[in-house]
Amino acid sequence: MTARMRLQPEAIGLGMTSQRVRDRLIDRLRAGGIIDERVLNAIRTVPRHLFVDEALATRAYEDTALPIGHGQTISQPWVVAKMTESLLRDGLPHREGQPARVLEIGTGSGYQGAILAALGMEVYTVERIGELLRTARKRFRTLGFNVRSKHDDGRIGWPECAPFDAIIVTAAAPALVDALTAQLAPGGVLIAPVGGSTSQSLLRLQKDADGVVTETNLAPVVFVPLLSGLIDR
Repeated sequence: MTARMRLQPEAIGLGMTSQRVRDRLIDRLRAGGIIDERVLNAIRTVPRHLFVDEALATRAYEDTALPIGHGQTISQPWVVAKMTESLLRDGLPHREGQPARVLEIGTGSGYQGAILAALGMEVYTVERIGELLRTARKRFRTLGFNVRSKHDDGRIGWPECAPFDAIIVTAAAPALVDALTAQLAPGGVLIAPVGGSTSQSLLRLQKDADGVVTETNLAPVVFVPLLSGLIDR
């Protein structure tokens, strides 16, 4: 199931943001081991250049992280693809006839949330930095995505809307956050980077019907730290 985006001329892209350049990125992701065509098609379709500063738009389809201000980054496309593919790997639990409900911790630019929404998921996203969240909300509206968002401390999650079929965390904590794993539905999947400034691993956790969690180490990664507290600006 995929969601239809509202594509304005600026979303279609020209030159270094054109479809041909996006397709080259897809080729690099395939060469890097990404095989889920649903994920590749979402990355091909969602205009990443709209999620970075205009001055960096010509670099939007490089396979690299880029700064978005406030000491934060938009993740490398391979990392976004790997996290999303791992989330979908064995299917997600969901209500009959309803999309999977996914909680994202760390909205950032909004790009990861847009990829999840493009895949037809019901996305809830939490961001602690007010300015980033306001900008991301504008991008979601521009593309026609109905993403639910909240300005709050991501380490708390979104308990009033739990449980979630999946949780994706886009910043690294020294250990898994208990409040987040508690909000995962039976059969659900959590993807999160765990570690400090010198060593991080991307982990995949799956909770079975009895609440037992199975953990898989997917890859070494580098993410900004998962911090507490709110920034209003």
